[in-house]
Amino acid sequence: MSLVRAKKHLGQHFLTDKNIAAKIVDSLRPGNSYNQVLEVGPGMGILSDLLLQKTDLQTYLIDIDTESYDFLQKKYPNLGDRLINNDFLKMDFKSIFNGPFGIIGNFPYNISSQILFKVLDNRQQVVEVVGMFQKEVAERCTSKPGSKEYGILSVFLQAFYKVEYLFTVKAGVFKPPPKVLSAVIRLTRNEAGQLDCDEKLFWQVVKAGFNQRRKTLRNALSSLMNKEKMHDEPVLDLRAERLSVEDFVNLTNKITFNR
Repeated sequence: MSLVRAKKHLGQHFLTDKNIAAKIVDSLRPGNSYNQVLEVGPGMGILSDLLLQKTDLQTYLIDIDTESYDFLQKKYPNLGDRLINNDFLKMDFKSIFNGPFGIIGNFPYNISSQILFKVLDNRQQVVEVVGMFQKEVAERCTSKPGSKEYGILSVFLQAFYKVEYLFTVKAGVFKPPPKVLSAVIRLTRNEAGQLDCDEKLFWQVVKAGFNQRRKTLRNALSSLMNKEKMHDEPVLDLRAERLSVEDFVNLTNKITFNR
């Protein structure tokens, strides 16, 4: 079986270290919460080999790369429709999974933020994610208020998931090696079915706050609130990076009640 060529336009860097592959797969924690998992961008199947050995998991693979798909069809002839040749970002999860499931992958770095927003859009079904990201993105996801990495993605993910930085991965274990360090993180769905505020306004407040992160919230959010009624709110004298998820929820409610 000829090997799959890594394609730059798809952001492909194939993991070659089996020990790291095992560490990634062992970071999944299926059980009572889910028993189906979707691997994104399996490439030549270094994670898939291990996933398909797990009898407590029903594994699905999705790859946009036709060459990878053809390779995996030959490698796993019994997978049938659990091997999918499609774009993960356009996938309708409900048409495949009728309940909760996990996601795993050595994710293409050029669409990593889009992958995470796709997860957020489907947070009622996606209960766990274990993934390899560019280290910088992993730090952004897991950072806390007050740090320069803390931003829109940090707040949105941490509103609905427990986000853990698991371990760093060096470039030499990939073919071809990326020009950056990588890291594996885990997202575990928290208890928040929905936020205790107007969620649409919450998204707007967070985005507006960080889109002008050097400004105080009083200036960054001026178009979203009644400035006269919110005049005495001390939180508005802070910058967005100082606020936790809970602080943003509280601020969203204050803006709602003072319109």
